[in-house]
Amino acid sequence: MTAGTISAAAAGSWKLGDPEVNRLGFGAMRLTGNGMAGNGAGAPIDRDVAVTVLRRAVELGVNHIDTAAFYFSPLRSANELINRALAPYPDDLVIVTKVGPGRGPSGEWLPAATPGELRGQVEENLRQLGRDHLDVVNLRRMGEESIAEHFGALAELRDAGLIRHLGISNVRPEHLAEAMAIAPVVCVQNRYGLDHQRADDNGLLDRCGEQGIAFVPFFAISGERREAPAATGGVYDDELLAVARAHGATPAQIRLAWTLHRAPHVLAIPGTGNPAHLTENVAAAALRLSPTDLARL
Repeated sequence: MTAGTISAAAAGSWKLGDPEVNRLGFGAMRLTGNGMAGNGAGAPIDRDVAVTVLRRAVELGVNHIDTAAFYFSPLRSANELINRALAPYPDDLVIVTKVGPGRGPSGEWLPAATPGELRGQVEENLRQLGRDHLDVVNLRRMGEESIAEHFGALAELRDAGLIRHLGISNVRPEHLAEAMAIAPVVCVQNRYGLDHQRADDNGLLDRCGEQGIAFVPFFAISGERREAPAATGGVYDDELLAVARAHGATPAQIRLAWTLHRAPHVLAIPGTGNPAHLTENVAAAALRLSPTDLARL
């Protein structure tokens, strides 16, 4: 496949609320450099390179970008980069943000936001992105047993016109039922991938499909596992590499293709600050794994 034919549209599309988005999207967290301790984000990324990556993503058909106001480092803010790179925004671009975690101006982690503090977090995202409403806001659960009060506060902001659609993140199946009793849910965002499958997440993914809700895995690939298989080696790694070689692809591309093959309502949001990796990620949208490939993986 040549660079000129690479397109996020090759993976097909799914509704994210009212709009339909290409199933291969982009996660903005890595653009902030090393401000999110423990996430593998790496060293600070040159601002102009980050802007170039965002613009190139849209050129390649990406119309779903995942971000958050708490994605920042001393040098970079994901929302600021998105605003600089893409405003005025394309009509078909859906920007999904999330609220819940708290961070101070110096980057220190604070207790999770109370329901009453969520409006301030929503307004912060609005200011940084330069929007008068947010397309989708995910409530990122921070360990609470119940999300009803927090989700109810976001539902009020949706009714007030600050938010168009609502989603939830880092949740269990019971939280989806809890949220849907309050307001419609358009997406569920949980950690999920070829290397990370829990019974709860498989069940939740299937339940989302039954109800037409997008399931959006994060960390389907991670920086330290981009090219190499697991450091421990073994049969699984051999099979992953064999499938990759058969397709002339990288292990990261096979992980993304596997994620997209899981079900038509599954979206992928790989993030990178590397233009070459961006092209590689989007090219994975066109990979088609056979039943034999999937069985081997």
